[in-house]
Amino acid sequence: MSLIKYNPRTLRTFTTNSLFDDLFNDRLFNGGATEGKSFTPQVDISESDKSFELSFAIPGIKKEEIHIDLNEGQLVVSGERKFEEKKEGKNFHAVETRYGSFSRSFQLPDNINADKVEAKYEDGLLNVIIPKDEKKIQKKTIAIK
Repeated sequence: MSLIKYNPRTLRTFTTNSLFDDLFNDRLFNGGATEGKSFTPQVDISESDKSFELSFAIPGIKKEEIHIDLNEGQLVVSGERKFEEKKEGKNFHAVETRYGSFSRSFQLPDNINADKVEAKYEDGLLNVIIPKDEKKIQKKTIAIK
């Protein structure tokens, strides 16, 4: 097998799976290039009785390059993954990692405690924990007549 030097503008052969992957990953619209564009990190959202938790998969980003803002019930997580091509005897044959800036926005419910939101970044995962405000949680059992 021979390797071909990476060129983001090279036409690829399409299979059904790669065509769907390309459509949903926007590779057809940006020419396959990963540098200088934007990407959308994957996020898992869970809820417990006491909090909401958002877990972002953003490996390769320094925590200083991640910004989290909470304003009027909207949580915005943004940042940038920079492509650092080191040409010291290396030729890239493929670059599948998405690079560039990202921003994800989430409208939060009214029953959160904005003063106690916490964020932790470890091993490429950003976890944002949004506690619920117990005073705003109104659970009521309704009797049937």
